[in-house]
Amino acid sequence: MQILFNYDKKKVIQALRYHFISRPEIKILAVITIVFSVLAGVFLFMKKIHPQIFLLASFIWMAFFIVVFYLLPLIIYKKSKNTFRDSFAAGFTPQYISIENARGRSEWEWNRFSNFFETPHFFHLYFNKRAFFLIPKDDMSSVQASEIRKLLTANVRIGKY
Repeated sequence: MQILFNYDKKKVIQALRYHFISRPEIKILAVITIVFSVLAGVFLFMKKIHPQIFLLASFIWMAFFIVVFYLLPLIIYKKSKNTFRDSFAAGFTPQYISIENARGRSEWEWNRFSNFFETPHFFHLYFNKRAFFLIPKDDMSSVQASEIRKLLTANVRIGKY
């Protein structure tokens, strides 16, 4: 089975947000930041700290989420803008997946992928913790999406890193 696809900038940025949110180190940092901010609020309410500490905690919390939700996805998108502007053809067989564009073709056997997960607009296929590519679901029929989902489930581990 073969599908042709292009990337939509807004959807790619949203997919990159899913990627960053799924990272364990980002989750841990988010929890620490939120706990610190809540504790600062509680201590401010109890008049144990100065308001400047609470403002600092609030600033750290806001800065963290601005970086993770806006800056990191935009930076990654801009670094890879040529990739996301190309048109691709993806081929799916029981043995391998192939990706082709005007600049070349690559094939990978299913065992090269460590895991995958699905978001509303993409299949995220991971080689390792940092290397992955996105296959948009917008340009495929529901039957194609179902067949690809079956191939992925049969050949690649399901789950986020």
